[in-house]
Amino acid sequence: MRVERPDFLTHSHGARKASLPVPNADALAHSAALLTHIRQEIAAAGGIISFRRYMELALYTPGLGYYMAGQTRFGAAGDFVTAPEMGRVLAAVLARTLQSDPGPDGILEFGAGSGALAGQILRDLPDTPYTLLEPSPDLQARQQAAVPGIQHRQTLPEHWRGVLLAHEVLDAMPVQVLELDASGQLHECGVRWTGEALEWALLPPPVATPLAARLAPYVPHWPRPYRAEINLTAEAWLREVAARLDSGVILLIDYGHEAAEFYHPQRQTGSLRAYYRHHWLDDPFYLPGLCDLTAHVDFTALMTAAVAAGLEVAFYGNLARFLIEHGLAEVYGALCAQAGDDGIFALNNEIKRLTLPQEMGESFKVLILKKRENV
Repeated sequence: MRVERPDFLTHSHGARKASLPVPNADALAHSAALLTHIRQEIAAAGGIISFRRYMELALYTPGLGYYMAGQTRFGAAGDFVTAPEMGRVLAAVLARTLQSDPGPDGILEFGAGSGALAGQILRDLPDTPYTLLEPSPDLQARQQAAVPGIQHRQTLPEHWRGVLLAHEVLDAMPVQVLELDASGQLHECGVRWTGEALEWALLPPPVATPLAARLAPYVPHWPRPYRAEINLTAEAWLREVAARLDSGVILLIDYGHEAAEFYHPQRQTGSLRAYYRHHWLDDPFYLPGLCDLTAHVDFTALMTAAVAAGLEVAFYGNLARFLIEHGLAEVYGALCAQAGDDGIFALNNEIKRLTLPQEMGESFKVLILKKRENV
C-alpha cells in the first residue's frame, strides 16, 4: 500500500526509532488500549498467538485496529501514499480498460481507502454503477465525503456480473510467517508478551504439512535462519470472490513477486513491514494500531488458486507494462490537454513514479482474472 522511496526508509533497530515522529497523547492512549487487548488474547491463549492472529488484531480489531479507527492513513498527512493520491493516471488507464464492458452490475471495489480511486474512475465512467465493499465505518464515512452518493456494502454479494477491483488490498491481509531455524527446522512464527514488550516466538514444529509441502522446493536453497510469509487469507478470499462472480473479471493491483523470486535465497528476512508516517520499519510490534502492517503478494499462489477456482489469467505483468499496453500514451495526451505548465510537470512526475523500475513500475503487479465459460 505504499510507495517505497529511499527517503522514506527507516529501519527500526536501536536508537533510530527516536527519530520517528512522536504521536500525540490521544494516539498513544489508543495504541496502549489495543496493546492491552492483544496482551489479553495472548494470555488467554496460554502465552503465545500466531503472527497471523496478531496482524489481524493489529489491523482489524473493531474500534482499535489500524483500519478500524479514525486516524489519518493516506496521503502526506498519513502513513503512506498510494497511486490514486498521486494523481489521475492509474484511474484513467483503468477506466479506459474497463469501459468497453463493465457488466450490468458495474464495478465493485474492495477496501477503497480514501475513495480517491473510485472518484477518479467515476469521473471518466459516470454512468457505470460503482459500489464499495468497506468494513470500516470510519473509512465508509470518508469515502462518502470524497464521493457523495457512492454505494456501500459490508459483505460480498451472492452474485456479481461485472468487475471486482482490489487495489492494494491483498498486502494488508493477515499472513502466516514461517522461519527456517539454524538447525534446519521449519517453524511458524508467533507473538508473546515478555512483561515489557511484544516479541517474536517460534511455535513448536512441525509446520502443517500443506505449508511445508509448498515450501519444499525452496527450503534446501535457503540460508539459515530464513523467514518468509504465506498469505492463505488472500487465497481463500480469491476463491470466495471467484465463486460469487457469475461473469466478468477480477482485477488485482498490488506489490509482490512470483514464487521463485518471493522465496529467493537472498530474500532472507521476508517482506513483512510496518509503515508509520512515511517510514518503514522491520518491527511489526511498534505502536500497534498506529502502524500499517503489510507483506508482498505471492502472485504464483494467487494464479494457481484462481485457475483452480474456475478463472483464467487474462493479463499478468508489472504495473509499467500494464499502463503502457492499456493506453498510457492516450491518457497522457488527454491529461496534458487539461493541464497547465505546472500540471504537466506534476503529471510527468506521477508517470515516472508509476513506471520507473526503482519506483512502482516493477514492484507493483497487475493481475486480471476472467471467469471461464461453462464452469
